[in-house]
Amino acid sequence: MNKITFDIGEKFLGGSKFLTETKDVGKLVSIIVSNAIIVAGVIMLFLFVGGGIAMIVGAGKNNPEQAGKGKQAVTAAVIGFVIIFAAYWIVQLIGKITGINILGI
Repeated sequence: MNKITFDIGEKFLGGSKFLTETKDVGKLVSIIVSNAIIVAGVIMLFLFVGGGIAMIVGAGKNNPEQAGKGKQAVTAAVIGFVIIFAAYWIVQLIGKITGINILGI
């Protein structure tokens, strides 16, 4: 039978003994950065949905001000995504050049 569940502690916290036995700051930073990328993606999704709804409601009520706010939210989400995407790949590139696995991915 296929395994449907998995231990999120292994993926998000680096293992069950990480916080009690490991004193490696680099591993802690890797975990925080990789989880921050995930959180940023979720925030981007909410901004897309909220901005899209604001644009639709503003257009339906013939309110260009609200539609403009929705457009600004979507634009901010796209700009934020581009910044996070670029930062992730810059870190990956630095890791390849130096030979250090920075994000632990």
